[in-house]
Amino acid sequence: MKKSVKLSVLIASSLASQVALANVENGAFESWSGSTPDDWSTIDTGISVSESTSIVRSGSSAAAITVNTGSQSSTDFRQSVTVTSGETYDFSVWVYHTEGGMRARLYVDGYQGYSTAATTGQWQEISYTYTANSTASIELGLRFYDVSGFDGSELVYVDDFVPNTDDNSDSGGGSDSGGGSDTGTCSAGNLSLTTDNYGYETSWSITDSSSSELYSGSNYSSSTTYSEDVCLEDGDYVFTINDTYGDGICCSYGSGSYNLIIDGSSVANGGSFNSTESTSFMVGSSSGGGSTDLSSYYDTAEGLTGYSLKTALYNIINGHSTQSYADIWTFYTASALDNYYENDGSILDIYSENPNGTDSFSYSSASDQCGNYSGEGDCYNREHSFPRSWFGGAISPMNTDIHHIFATDGYVNSKRSSYPYGEV
Repeated sequence: MKKSVKLSVLIASSLASQVALANVENGAFESWSGSTPDDWSTIDTGISVSESTSIVRSGSSAAAITVNTGSQSSTDFRQSVTVTSGETYDFSVWVYHTEGGMRARLYVDGYQGYSTAATTGQWQEISYTYTANSTASIELGLRFYDVSGFDGSELVYVDDFVPNTDDNSDSGGGSDSGGGSDTGTCSAGNLSLTTDNYGYETSWSITDSSSSELYSGSNYSSSTTYSEDVCLEDGDYVFTINDTYGDGICCSYGSGSYNLIIDGSSVANGGSFNSTESTSFMVGSSSGGGSTDLSSYYDTAEGLTGYSLKTALYNIINGHSTQSYADIWTFYTASALDNYYENDGSILDIYSENPNGTDSFSYSSASDQCGNYSGEGDCYNREHSFPRSWFGGAISPMNTDIHHIFATDGYVNSKRSSYPYGEV
């Protein structure tokens, strides 16, 4: 998995007869013995804990936890009790990032939501509702994942684990010291992975729009089905699966497959590929927001010519967010469909689409993207109408400029190579 630092907390619960109450002793970190918060114990040296009286969310103290990548094995900070079968618990904790090079992930008997690393200088909440399947001890805590910009050590403040009967915090969304609050929410999902006869060849990852690795897996057994839980905040992501031998996981040497489901919908699936296969997907209703009203978009360029026009156009588009090459797949799924001719929702292939009759080949969105091909009709790929070798290869933003990259038959794409178009 991704190199990470774990901060785990085992939480005890005392339960009323009708209402589920899991009391975290000293959850507000108000009671200390030296550098150790009462009712908590540090059992490893990978983290250091001290009392903070300057940055707190409520009361007079919080836990200041310094996480170092130099000592990452089982860096636990914990206490323990039990939960009762059938009861539902609302767990939450508040964290405060100082640098933005690390994010915290809530653990409630399994990995749940993340904090937002870029939200620094203010408190943010991570929460999860948990229903106990049995009466037993469970783990609830935090694991820290380094992201782009991490310098090897980072200070994170932690406060107000709840439920906590001696808590002084405002469990609602009121004013917080140090700035406003930001609720850490995520969309739950699951990766189902069945390996082929050579499971050790398979690995996978999920990366965000900054190419930071959030989840990953490797070193699998052969012909085995795995289930990996994930939870993703709104945004753009890429799922990548790899096979070191280069023959995918289906179907020459076993019937391997994968299916990533987020919020009940499959966002990436398959099994037949070569060395690697990447699928872009989006969580949430929007990847960037903004108005769809473009009536005034070019107002500042109106009536200009020459150098002045060029400068005005530059200023209009300056500050855009360059997308990844894998993001093109997501664009095709949403915006390269046949809603004009057969109106069947198939991929519009600029080479084989027949505007006046039945298409010679038809491609289903996402499931027919390349992939392996041996002839026309096998799958669709991404064709640069202006060959990328002409501008130096995989160089942004030209390499991902959707204005000149079209969905085309993979086999024909390879035959076209980097030749210029001509009249035929």
